Amino acid sequence: MKQEQNQSTEISKLLVEMDQLFDGFGAWLSGQMDAESGGFYYAASSRMLGGAPDIESTAQALNILERCDWLDALSADMKRRCIRFFQSKQEASSGYFYDDNPLMREDEVMVARAISYSLNALRKLGGQLLHALPYEAQQAPSYMSSPEDYHTWLKSVELTNSWRGCDRLSTSNVYVKQVEPENRRVEFAQTAFDFFANKQDPLTGLWGEGSYYVRISGTFKLHIFYDHFNVPLPREERIYQSILYTLRHEEAVDMCYIRNPIHLLSYMKLPIPAEDLQEIIAITLSNMKRLLRADGGFSRELAHSPTAPNVAQVKEGEYYPGMPKAVHIGGGEVEGDMNAGTQALLIRSVCYQLAGKKAPPLTKGPMFNVLENN
Repeated sequence: MKQEQNQSTEISKLLVEMDQLFDGFGAWLSGQMDAESGGFYYAASSRMLGGAPDIESTAQALNILERCDWLDALSADMKRRCIRFFQSKQEASSGYFYDDNPLMREDEVMVARAISYSLNALRKLGGQLLHALPYEAQQAPSYMSSPEDYHTWLKSVELTNSWRGCDRLSTSNVYVKQVEPENRRVEFAQTAFDFFANKQDPLTGLWGEGSYYVRISGTFKLHIFYDHFNVPLPREERIYQSILYTLRHEEAVDMCYIRNPIHLLSYMKLPIPAEDLQEIIAITLSNMKRLLRADGGFSRELAHSPTAPNVAQVKEGEYYPGMPKAVHIGGGEVEGDMNAGTQALLIRSVCYQLAGKKAPPLTKGPMFNVLENN
C-alpha cells in the first residue's frame, strides 16, 4: 500500500512538471490565428512565407481550444469567420474539402482526413454543410462501389511502412461511415475488420513492417477505424507489451511517437500497474521536453518542424511506394507547429486520465485576448 502511495505521489509530481511545459502555450496558439480568414496557421513560419491557413491546422486549433475549455473565448464574429473558412473549402460538385495548394488533392489521406476535420469543426462551431458529402454526391472512391471492390482495395495497400499503410486503410472509414443503408454500411465495416484481423501479428499485436514506433503508429491509425465503430482492438495485451518495449528501447524522434502509444493505452482501457504507469509517464515527459520550443509551442520532430507533415510519416532511410508529393505548409524552422501542439495537449490530457486525475486548466496567456476580440 505504501509503495502504491509513493508511486501515486511521484506520478502527481510528473504531471505537475508536464503542466509547466505549457506555460507559454496559450500565447503561442493565439499567434497562429488569422483573424481575416477565420483560419489558423500551421506555424509562425507559415505566415512569414506567405502561406495560407490550412484545413488541418485550423481544425487542430479548434481541438486545442475545445480541450482547454477555451472555445467560448472565441468571439461570435470569429466563430462565424471560422465557419465560413470551412464552408468555403468544400467543393460543391464533389463534396470534398480542399486547401488552396493543388497538391493536397493528390494525397488520398489528406483528402479523406479533411472531410473528418471539417465536419467536426463545423459541429463544434454550430455551422452547417453547404453541399452533399462525396458518397451522397456519388463522388466517393471507386473502391466503395461494393464490399468486394473494397476488399480488393484493402489488399492492394502496402504495409511495408506500417504507419503510412495503416493510415491509408484507416482513413477509408470516412467513406464507410457515409454508406447507406445501415446494413450495407455494416457489411463494408465487417469487410475491413476481417481483413485487419488477418493481417495482425499475433505475437506483437501490431500491423505491418517498420520499427516498433512505426508499427505502434500504424496500430494507432487502425484503432481510429475500430473506434469509429465502437469495436475493441484485438490482442490488446500483446499491444500493451509492445508499447512498453517500444518506450523502453526506441528513441521518440517525432511527437506522434510520443502521442500514439499513450492514446492507444487510453483506448484499450487495460488495467495499468502503478509501477508501469509511473515509468510510462516519466518517459513520455522526458520525450516531450525535447520537443518544447522557445516560442511556447512544440515541434513535430526533434530537428525542426517538418515543412510538409503529410509526408513526415516516412522518415529518412525508410520507404513507402507511391508516396504523394509534399504539401509544404511551413518553413521547417525550430518552432512550434499546430500538428505537434494538438498532440502535446492530448498527451497531457490522457496522462491525467490514465492516472485517474482531472487535469487542471491551463493559463491562456496575455496574448489570448487576440482571440477574444476578433
